[in-house]
Amino acid sequence: MDGLRQRFERLLEQRNLATEALEVLEAKTGVDKRYLAAGAATLLSLYLLFGYGASLLCNLIGFVYPAYASIKAIESPSKEDDTVWLTYWVVYSLFGLAEFFSDLLLSWFPFYYAGKCAFLLFCMIPGPWNGAHMLYHRVIRPLFLKHHEAVDSVVTDLSGRALDVAAGITRDVLQTLARSRALVTSAAGAVGPLLPSEPTIAKVSVTHLQKDK
Repeated sequence: MDGLRQRFERLLEQRNLATEALEVLEAKTGVDKRYLAAGAATLLSLYLLFGYGASLLCNLIGFVYPAYASIKAIESPSKEDDTVWLTYWVVYSLFGLAEFFSDLLLSWFPFYYAGKCAFLLFCMIPGPWNGAHMLYHRVIRPLFLKHHEAVDSVVTDLSGRALDVAAGITRDVLQTLARSRALVTSAAGAVGPLLPSEPTIAKVSVTHLQKDK
């Protein structure tokens, strides 16, 4: 229990958007930021368990702050924070892919969104116990190093086939347009001599007038 409390206090000492907001609230209310953080976590947990729109709130927590932190990482000169948030997005994308196929079943569990939110917070918290860092180095990276050559080969093969199909479709479309243009041109040439031009009509009219005179 003391270990968790120490981690919690070290987390509150770090500089980020959440801790800065807690410090502002602490200055305005006079309540210790540890109690504010604990109260906010309790309210969030209760809302995720019983509130309406828990899915939207959970997705916002997992996306909005990481997106903001990623923009700050891009604009900062250091590359370490870039690696941290790139790792988070790799884990987040794989989690979203797995959730896509299991969401219909898991969403019926009463604590699903609270657990999902806890998992996303675990993946984005700074420090050596960062969940995204742990999952990447213990699970994702070994699998990637083991199978990335086969995956690259499949992707290259599929890309080549896709380009061949696109080239074939483009060629067929151009040939169809060329044949359509040839048919229109030949039809216009066949109809053209049957329709007298305006100068011819005028000449015939003048000839008839002269004969009448």
